[in-house]
Amino acid sequence: MKVLVAGGAGYIGSHCVRQLQFAGHEPVVVDNLVYGHRGAVSQDVPFYQADIGDVEEMENILRQNEVEAVMHFAAFCFVGESVEKPLVYYKNNVIATLNLLDAMQSTGVSKFIFSSTCATYGDPLKLPMDESTPQEPINPYGNTKLAVEYALHDLAKAGSLSFAAFRYFNASGAAEDGSIGEDHSPETHLIPLAVQAATGQRPALKVFGEDYVTPDGTCLRDYVHVDDLSRAHILALEKLETPGTALAYNLGTGVPQSVRQVIDTVSEVLERPVPWESAPRRAGDPPALYADATKAQQELGWEPKFKTLHPIIETAWKWHKSHPHGFQ
Repeated sequence: MKVLVAGGAGYIGSHCVRQLQFAGHEPVVVDNLVYGHRGAVSQDVPFYQADIGDVEEMENILRQNEVEAVMHFAAFCFVGESVEKPLVYYKNNVIATLNLLDAMQSTGVSKFIFSSTCATYGDPLKLPMDESTPQEPINPYGNTKLAVEYALHDLAKAGSLSFAAFRYFNASGAAEDGSIGEDHSPETHLIPLAVQAATGQRPALKVFGEDYVTPDGTCLRDYVHVDDLSRAHILALEKLETPGTALAYNLGTGVPQSVRQVIDTVSEVLERPVPWESAPRRAGDPPALYADATKAQQELGWEPKFKTLHPIIETAWKWHKSHPHGFQ
């Protein structure tokens, strides 16, 4: 299948491009390179530096490449920034996505896979979180992702498209061969921050809060390997043949890991200490977030290959060792 990957030069998108190739599909990448990296996409993959909000440009790309499905990863995703600049997030995450959907409708492309987030749930009422958990976001980032999910449901009801929305937990790790991985600016993810602190590339890691009601006092999160996320998207393609199909899945391992456990595992894999210091809690950080991904396992046959922290961090370290300055 010919699949347009919007945001395919970003962290998760670039890994999905590789997994699409491994599965025998033909990816086409569109990325404006605001946060993505041209070096994250193989030269043998058609690449367009363009904005998904440009309807005319997207129509041309969809037609020229005879695209049959779209995977959408292009979004701003910094929670704190979304609080400070909500309009920027609504323009980029909602309006640009609606323009992409408009271009799809104009060109007859009706299969859509959306990169959503567990942030649409807000503070969990129960753990682990399954798809029946009420979606009540507590920040503009989560609101923008939920707004797109609402639009997708309405379009599916109208028979305009079929879609799958994946609500990620903490995407982590890197390609097993070390060729691509995380390169964010600014970096906000715990595992690369811990690796960089251990290698002296940044000051001591800050641990935001040690007084949560958790086994060691630090927050618990669900770390799922980026290639496992990607494989779920590919499994969903075959579920979208019937117009009006509307699917939503959590993607996570279901295994909560604390900030201290991540630090200890990074130290073990790198065989060096991770310098860290305690800092006050951050507003809006729930004590624990972890998934019940039973639905994805039962309906898609999805099973995470990376089930524990150690192999996930090993892939992150392989990437960092070979690319200490990212894609530069």
